[in-house]
Amino acid sequence: MTPDPAELNTAEHQARPSDDVVHGAAGPEPSQESRPRGFPEMTPTRERQRLNRIQAFAATIIAIGVVLTLCYFAELVLVVVLVSILLSFILAPIVELLYRLKIPHGVGAAISVLLLLAALYGITYVSYNQAINFVHEFPKYSGEIRKELMRFRERAEEIQKTTEGVMPESGEEKGVMKVRATTSWSEQLTHGFASLTETVLIISFTPFLVYFMLTWEQHVRSATVMLFRLENRNTAYVTLGLIAAMIRSFILGNVLVGLFISAASVAVFGFLHLPYFYFLGVISGFLSLVPYLGVVLALAPPLIAGIGQINYGDVIAVVVTVFGLHLFALNVLYPKFLGSRLQLNPLAVTLGLLFWGFIWGAMGLVLAIPILAAMKIVFDHVESLRPFGAWLGE
Repeated sequence: MTPDPAELNTAEHQARPSDDVVHGAAGPEPSQESRPRGFPEMTPTRERQRLNRIQAFAATIIAIGVVLTLCYFAELVLVVVLVSILLSFILAPIVELLYRLKIPHGVGAAISVLLLLAALYGITYVSYNQAINFVHEFPKYSGEIRKELMRFRERAEEIQKTTEGVMPESGEEKGVMKVRATTSWSEQLTHGFASLTETVLIISFTPFLVYFMLTWEQHVRSATVMLFRLENRNTAYVTLGLIAAMIRSFILGNVLVGLFISAASVAVFGFLHLPYFYFLGVISGFLSLVPYLGVVLALAPPLIAGIGQINYGDVIAVVVTVFGLHLFALNVLYPKFLGSRLQLNPLAVTLGLLFWGFIWGAMGLVLAIPILAAMKIVFDHVESLRPFGAWLGE
């Protein structure tokens, strides 16, 4: 008996598994309420973005660590390069003036560097002679200085005895002999000579660096801009121009402020009959330019030279003069000459001085403000870094 075709199709359809069974969908898809709370679904795209953020953060931390390590161990080289940049900006107007007089850039740069070396030699020569004269006349004041030092020593010993009475040594420390490690004078001399030789060798590159920075200024600037992508070259060009203008304003403003403070200090110290008042006034005036610590450093030369020469009224006059000139320069002269270029808040400046002073010492205090100002200019022109520029700003 031949089967009916309709019955065969019905039986085949009943025996074939459904599409849901083949694809493994045995039941309805679980709803969002059935997933545990606190465990959102992690799609491959979100997982990739999270890994990218972690990698970018780790790369940033490693890059910052490498830069800080380089700054710490390459201190002398970086300081020489930055000082050479500042000197090249100081000499750039002289080179431009000579170029207008039909003197080539190379010759003008050489003349400028020679003038700088002659000026440094003259300052060193005068300072050395004044120091020698002071040493020769030092025995006249040695008695008064010795009395002041003895008074200070007696007070220090009284404080030490009082401290020992309040905090006596423990029983274990009484029977212990304290030994201090010492080094021979030959080891100290050898180490000092090696450090001095290395320092002099690296500093000797400064005139050559300044000369090449003056002669290759345009090439270096254009080549630096070409390092960036086409869409970022205009921003890089503007940023470099703003940094150059900031450095020029910083140098010119500090020179004018230093000359004003020096002239006022020389007049006051001369009125008080301080020895070598003209020399001490210039030193005190330019030491006052060091941010925050300058007022303390500016007080040291006149007070030390005035030991045994001035009375307590003159000491008060010196302190008031130095403090007054420093505050006047900080609140009036600096905003006048540098206010439009250095828009840094006091907290950022203080932290920058602390950091760069720890990394590079005294030169770090001098270079901290231009470094911070240059960083702020860069941050302001990079969209992803603008929040950091806003933090540094006023």
